[in-house]
This record gives sequence, C-alpha cells and structure tokens, in this order.
Amino acid sequence: MTEKPKSISFASRLDDFRNGKSTPRILLEECLANVDAREQDIKAFTATCFDAARKAADESAARWKAGRPLSRIDGMPIGVKDVIETRDMPTAMGSPLFEGWQSLRDSASVRALREAGAVIVGKTVTTEFAASEPGPTRNPWDIERTPGGSSSGSAAGVAAGFFCAALGTQVIGSILRPASYCGVTGFKPTFGAINRGGSHDFMSQSAQGVLAACLHDAWQCMREVADRAGGDPGFAGLQGPHLPPAPIRPQTLAFLETAGWSDASDGAKAAMFDARRHIERAGVNVIDRNTSAEIAEAERAIATALPLSYRLNTWESRWPLNTYRDRDESKLSAAMLKRAKDSEIMTLQDYRDALAEREHARRIYARLNGVADACISLSAAGCAPVGLRSTGNAAFVVTGSMLGVPAISLPLLAESELPLGMQLLGFRDDDASLFAIAAALMDEFPATAGRRA
Repeated sequence: MTEKPKSISFASRLDDFRNGKSTPRILLEECLANVDAREQDIKAFTATCFDAARKAADESAARWKAGRPLSRIDGMPIGVKDVIETRDMPTAMGSPLFEGWQSLRDSASVRALREAGAVIVGKTVTTEFAASEPGPTRNPWDIERTPGGSSSGSAAGVAAGFFCAALGTQVIGSILRPASYCGVTGFKPTFGAINRGGSHDFMSQSAQGVLAACLHDAWQCMREVADRAGGDPGFAGLQGPHLPPAPIRPQTLAFLETAGWSDASDGAKAAMFDARRHIERAGVNVIDRNTSAEIAEAERAIATALPLSYRLNTWESRWPLNTYRDRDESKLSAAMLKRAKDSEIMTLQDYRDALAEREHARRIYARLNGVADACISLSAAGCAPVGLRSTGNAAFVVTGSMLGVPAISLPLLAESELPLGMQLLGFRDDDASLFAIAAALMDEFPATAGRRA
C-alpha cells in the first residue's frame, strides 16, 4: 500500500480567502504540487489546462480580495469527467474512436461552473463510453488496486488532492462505487436534477453528479450548477437550500441488504454491522427486511436491479453503438461490441417489459417514504479489488440508479485499512433531506469521517 492520500476540502479554505490568509491561487498550486508528485503513478487525467487554471485562480483571488466572489465555489479546483464536453480540451469518452475530438463548447454543467468562478484543472479518465472497459487510472490508496469506474479519474483525483471536486456521471454505479474505493464523498442526485446538456450520458437512468473531498463541497458544487443550468429539460432541477443543509438526525433508517449482500466480504459486512450498532446507540431506530414488511417487499423489488439496468442500457445503446461500429469497430472493446450485438437481439417489447419492471420497483420503493427517513447500505462489496481489468462489483450502488433517487456514498467505513463507503438512499426530489441526514451521520462518526474527508 502506498502512503495514504489526502483530499483537500474547499469549504475549509473559505475563511482564509475572506480574511486574506490564503488565495485560490495558493490552493491551486497546492493541488498542482500533488499532481506533480503522484500523477505519473495514478494517471487521473486525459488532458490538463494548468495555464488557464492559474489565470482563472488569479481572477478568483482578485474577486475574493475585493469581497465580491461570484459564488461559494469561486476558485474551487475542479476536474471534469471525459464524457462531459469542455470548450478547451478534447472529449474522448475513453475511446480510441474519439481520440482528440473536440466539440469546441462547454457542457451545461461546465459552463455553469465557469460562471460560478470554479477553476477547471483538466479532464479525468473515464471507462470506455462510461461503461465497463477500464482506463489506466490507479487507486491512490494502493496503485495495484482499481479506483472503480466509470468516474475513475474523478474519484482518484479528488482522493489524491489534485482538485477539490470533480464532475462524474452514473447510470449503474459510476459515482458511488469509485467514491467508496477511493475514500471520498460521492453524490448522485435525483434523476434529472442536473442538466446533462453536452454530456455523453444519455441513458434513461443516467445522472450527472459529483465526487468531492467533503459533503459540504459536494452539495455546494451541485447547487451552484443547478442555479445556473437547472436540471434536464422538463425537470425542476436540484431542489433544496442554497447552502448545505444542516444536520438532522433521522428517527428511523431502513437497512437494505440489496442483491449485493451475498457478494460482500466478511470484512465489509462486519463494518456495516458495526456502523448499524453505532447508529442505533445514537438513538436512531434501524429497521430491515426482518422487522418490516414494507422493507421486505422493497428488497424483492430491487433484487434484479443490476441485470435489469444492464438490459435497459443495452437497448438504449443500440444507437449510437451501431454507428460507431460502422465507423471503425476495431476501435471498440470486445465488451462494447458484445453490447452492440446484444442490443440488436433485443426487441422493443423486451425494452417495454424492462421499463415496466423498473416502474414497478420504483412504486414499491416509494412506499418506504414515511416508513423510514432514508435507507442505508454498503456502497461496495468490499474495499477496492486488486487489479485494473475490472472496476468492481456494482450490485449495491445500482439500486439508486435504477430507482432514480438521490444517493450518497460517505467515506465512513474501512476494510483492511482501505476505505469503504456507506451508502444513503433517499426519495425523489428530496436530495436536501438526504444531505441533512448524511451530515448527521458524519457527525456521529467524527474520527472515521476526519480520516476520510
């Protein structure tokens, strides 16, 4: 195992910016020093724009000095997952087919970040088309282990202190699983809450979110984007207060095993059971499938979340994969060629049946609203696996994607001295309540939270 990485919270620097003890340029140089020290091993970036970042940081410093920052993330160093368009860097989507491709425009979220004064540091490695074929990124906690995916470079870069936050996307488990493996906070908002314009994550349960050094930075980053870009067309956008919600201790939490429980390591299960006991000792009622008929029904409804999501993604990938294959199939992975072939075997009725199954699960899960304030589970089956050919098991975190509900991975647990996330699942459009509960849980685990934040 390599030296433990140290992420950098932007929120912790705000007072220093206000009183002149530090500046966004000083913070940026701290991040770039970390890049110099570790990027050769971690390989988080596909492209960088350090000169432009320094210029943006200097402009931010001048605004802070004048007492007129553009937002509470003015000067925040940020990475951008390489499926999200940027006007000044290529968007290759993890594929040789698009190497060097530039749209010459910013995505809606990147444009919003720039308007808020954020400092874009570079593009971060994604798996091929944000699917399963890994890129070169390594886990900062142990470079022999996967960082997870598909938001691989975003998670690893935050953990290593290359930037304070990074945009990610999730259709299966692409934000929360790498957050768990890399020991950072991952936030997948309610489906549709963040505008995906200019982002190549078009599937029906894709969501754009963030990986961050702390809970505060995660909320603030997404809130500033939503204020300027809204949600997807037809959606109201991320709802809740402008500032991070204050902690609210839940009365009742539902513990969901999910289909991932049978795959979880003994260490992961022990860590989760210890966390549950800790929460219960703090006065929170924790119920599960053995004590609640509603939870038992929900567990049955979400049991097929992973294969169901794969079927949905397969049909929804039919285009553009058929056009990519026609262009040059030698530049597509075997996994992507198989998905293209499988999509052509499916029928529209197969897809309609999958949609109906998903809608049924969503209705069943929604009935838990009122039974519990939120749900908790593991974010992964264990700590990051050794090897770079797989991004790990997504059975736990696919649930929130399939349901379209907000989900957070908190860096609260550990296995073999490596990070392991606790997942929180909320209810549609109530992201703020989930954050308030997450903040309360972070307060309940001060020592662990301090090591991971």
